[in-house]
Amino acid sequence: MVSQHLQKGGIIIITTILALFILGFGVGTFGTLVGIGGGIILIPIFVLIMNYTPQHAVGTSLTIVLMNAISGTYAYIKQKKIFYDAGIKFAIATIPGAFLGSYLAEYFTGSSFRLTFGIFLMCISALMFFRSSPKGTSPEFDKETFTYNRTLGITVSAGVGFLSSILGIGGGIIHVPIMIYALGFPTHIATATSQFVLAVSSLSGVASHLIIGNVLLMPAITIGLGAIAGAQFGAALSLKTKSKSIIVLLSLALFALGLRLALTAGTN
Repeated sequence: MVSQHLQKGGIIIITTILALFILGFGVGTFGTLVGIGGGIILIPIFVLIMNYTPQHAVGTSLTIVLMNAISGTYAYIKQKKIFYDAGIKFAIATIPGAFLGSYLAEYFTGSSFRLTFGIFLMCISALMFFRSSPKGTSPEFDKETFTYNRTLGITVSAGVGFLSSILGIGGGIIHVPIMIYALGFPTHIATATSQFVLAVSSLSGVASHLIIGNVLLMPAITIGLGAIAGAQFGAALSLKTKSKSIIVLLSLALFALGLRLALTAGTN
């Protein structure tokens, strides 16, 4: 009997680890494809299915976002898609807010977190869906001559660092639309540069969440390893995916997740 229980327990552990790795692979693929890090998928899963507290959901998600972003950044560096002139400036601007957001996350309750995050996702998804054909962008992109509003980009990045850390989403969900619609970046350059910014901003937030104790290491590492593999696949897939398809797919997914979270805001 004892051996049977041990065997059954071992199977459950292996199955759980495999499921978490597959989840990470899917999140890494999708997150890197659209430049968002994957937190918008992980947070609803952690809160609605795995019943994590908002603090554990945010800290664990952000750790996985970091692993995904580092892997995706490496892939995009090889593809030479990252626009460093903007990426470095935006990344530095996110750092102060990332530290502040990680500490303020302690004041979220389950209900307020679901409602805030749900409404946030629906607003972003609506903006992206109704503007799924960006104006002013072109497949031709010259890093030497391209100009953009640096002040706007840096200002938005400062707020992104705060929101990404307090919501555990990495910030790409804000950065990518801003870079495409407000700053005129081609979609694929925006997603690649966003991954670079994510790698820096999420590192700052993760450091704070680790100190506070908000990171659940086992799921973070297991899902994170899957995300690393998925990020490589997502970066390769981006070479064959149309820009409009990426934006429409992302907006629909965001709205569905946001609605689900908002509707369950009153539940325990």
